[in-house]
Amino acid sequence: MLDIKNDKRIVMTLDAGGTNFVFSALRGIETVVEPITIPANVALLDNCLNYIVIGFKEVRKRLTEKPVAISFAFPGPADYRNGIIGDLMNLPAFRGGVALGPMLEDIFKLPVFINNDGDLFAYGEAIAGILPEVNQLLEQSGSPKRYRNLFGVTMGTGFGGGLVHNGELYIGDNGAASEIWLMRNYINN
Repeated sequence: MLDIKNDKRIVMTLDAGGTNFVFSALRGIETVVEPITIPANVALLDNCLNYIVIGFKEVRKRLTEKPVAISFAFPGPADYRNGIIGDLMNLPAFRGGVALGPMLEDIFKLPVFINNDGDLFAYGEAIAGILPEVNQLLEQSGSPKRYRNLFGVTMGTGFGGGLVHNGELYIGDNGAASEIWLMRNYINN
């Protein structure tokens, strides 16, 4: 697995939710810019895009070193490989598809990586959270057992999930393999 704890590169980050956009910057697992929260303004695309650019510009202004990338989490399924956000229930402004990744690459001249918030939560716990902690305790106790699989659930404005199998993030063929936010509810039927 990735040795994120010893990674010295700085990455600007965004956790995009239906209520707020939360910007920061990380060096490995260390927060180097305190979180900046901006209301998402989810109904108007121009406002959403403007707030995203403003948020990243503010993070960059607070950095003492040049970042190597932008990485952020969006709720729900989208074409994350190509940086296209669209048809997200919590962010109606993006309906129909918005090439957000390419737009930010053009503005900031940095590679942009966008993924699902539930996936990134699960992967973070697998590489720098609960799995390494549990495996270290197992090693200290003399156990040969090590865990490499994890399913994580996120609950905020929305409801999401992510799966790490054999140390790798499992996204499936459509980038939404572990999306559970649209599970059918038969309780009220």
